[in-house]
Amino acid sequence: MNKLTADSITALVLERFAGCPDPRLRQVMHALIAHLHNFAREVELTPEEWKAGIDFLTAVGHITDDKRQEFILLSDTLGLSALVDILANRAAAGAATESSLLGPFYREGAPEMAAGADIGGATSGERIVLHGRVASADGKPIPGALLDVWQAAPSGLYDLQDPALNGMNLRGRFRTDAAGKFNFLSVKPASYPVPMDGPVGAMLNAAGRHPFRPAHIHFIVAAPGHRRLVTALYIAGDKYLDSDAVFGSRDSLVVGYRRGAGDLDAVEFNFALDRDGR
Repeated sequence: MNKLTADSITALVLERFAGCPDPRLRQVMHALIAHLHNFAREVELTPEEWKAGIDFLTAVGHITDDKRQEFILLSDTLGLSALVDILANRAAAGAATESSLLGPFYREGAPEMAAGADIGGATSGERIVLHGRVASADGKPIPGALLDVWQAAPSGLYDLQDPALNGMNLRGRFRTDAAGKFNFLSVKPASYPVPMDGPVGAMLNAAGRHPFRPAHIHFIVAAPGHRRLVTALYIAGDKYLDSDAVFGSRDSLVVGYRRGAGDLDAVEFNFALDRDGR
């Protein structure tokens, strides 16, 4: 057996994966190994530092459960989630609404509600109206499109984080009408910090980074024959728009409040979906 060196070991490891029968898995593993080894060589990673890294990843796994996804939070704060999202959606037509991050607080099974319903329930906060239209990127309205909506309370907590809540709150699903229009009520969102009581919070503190996300409301918009859109609307004037801790805010998704019916502030936004196959 040839003597291993800091340079020769990479080729040997890659050779062990050369017989992988799945070409995509083989490609991903080869690139991952090459980059990891190059990283270790570049910074001259010490055993103590790598042990600290393993302990960190172990802690991320231990704190993750059915209500908290620390690995998604780690990916988000490293900008990897945003990069993967950009790569996955860069072929979208220019007229389509820009995507944004799903985030770690999405829940399946939000109740479907009638137009005009209030997703805030008993949540205290200033009510707003959200309305607009869903259309194809070519401008044709889409009746029956499904909007899955969720957001944090003005306190900055999602229902999953609030020990006082047992069920879903500030979540709902809505169908567009025959003209592709939707409308519902909610409360004004506020900027909030990502969870700081775990290993990702410790990493942000050690790096001297703030943990705040700008105020926003999440959407998944889906319709037959169209690409599913995962996005969010960000509130104009929020001081964290340009320094979102998870790199999710987009200029094209910034919206302002306008005075609507019944003396409520309103947000109007028209979603445009790419057709499947683009």
